[in-house]
Amino acid sequence: MPSLPFVLPHWLYWGTLILFPFVAWYLVERQRKRGVPRGPSRFIAYLFWLTAGFVGLHRFYLKSAWGFVFIPVFLAILYVNGEIRDAREDVSRTRAALESAHHEVMRLSPERGETLAPAALERLNQAKAAEASAQRDFAAMQEELDERYRVSRWLALLMAAMLIVDAVLLPGVVRNAARREAEQRASAPPEAPSPDVVPAGTQEDPTLGLHTRVTDAIEWVNIKVGEFVAFWALISVFVYYYEVIARFAFNSPTNWVHESMFLMYGMQYMLSGAFAYQCDQHVRVDVFYAKFSPRGKAIADIVTSVFFFIFILTMLWTGSKFALDAINNMEVSFTEWGVQYWPVKLMIPIGAALMALQGVAKLIKDVVFVLRGEG
Repeated sequence: MPSLPFVLPHWLYWGTLILFPFVAWYLVERQRKRGVPRGPSRFIAYLFWLTAGFVGLHRFYLKSAWGFVFIPVFLAILYVNGEIRDAREDVSRTRAALESAHHEVMRLSPERGETLAPAALERLNQAKAAEASAQRDFAAMQEELDERYRVSRWLALLMAAMLIVDAVLLPGVVRNAARREAEQRASAPPEAPSPDVVPAGTQEDPTLGLHTRVTDAIEWVNIKVGEFVAFWALISVFVYYYEVIARFAFNSPTNWVHESMFLMYGMQYMLSGAFAYQCDQHVRVDVFYAKFSPRGKAIADIVTSVFFFIFILTMLWTGSKFALDAINNMEVSFTEWGVQYWPVKLMIPIGAALMALQGVAKLIKDVVFVLRGEG
């Protein structure tokens, strides 16, 4: 298989983080208006064809047994790639041995006009014989590597031809699968709705249903930011998928995949904190809290908010200085990818500010809840 020298450009990384959530938002809203999808989707079928067609996943999605045809070809590609890795090591080893033998011959060779003693001549002849043997070993290993590359290229062409044929046949296969599933649904009994189960330890905030203009405005911002960065998790699926395929199918491992994703998740962690706080999905030690009445919980939240604001304002202050230093120095990563670090560090004070705003909204709601005497 050919190698994949692709390195993610910085502009594409940051552009994807900004634009992808908007595209995902649009697709989700469009699907909500259309209702629950019924039957296979041509878009999803082509998505599987594009990303995992080499194992026939698009065929399996459409419940077609022809997907099994792709698996032997892909396994053969993986096997040949493993052989190529071994052959590369053999070529490197024999090349090093040949260079060492050549240097030994050069070292033992006489200067012009110099006559070698019988013992020195014997050593030179032995070195030349070793060089010739190393040359034969290197040529054999190089020929073996070239042969495996030829086999890999033929397998790649076969896989490409199979995928091109399926790209043409896919619309008809989707229609046939949709017709079969429609017939099965028509004869199947109705599905029973699944009950909603609230996870233990959540939904204990007594002010979740309380609304004011100020708190609703703050929470709207945090909800939208949280939903925006939540779509980033989908990006990691495609990126790590690329890494696996590049590493094992194309012998082209990357360094930028890991760095780009842990930076992305670090930013997501900071920006989604306020959203988790608003939805009451954060970690809480509720050994005593869970036993309080709703009014007691609101009072407890008011009292402990002092510690929350001390922590979050400290993070806001120190994070701002941290981010400002990175911006002034236009800091980049120390790896060969060299991505900009200052946008990542800027998320620390931004996330802290959103958390502080959500803390203010929570405090207002707690005070209103207690003053109204609810619970």
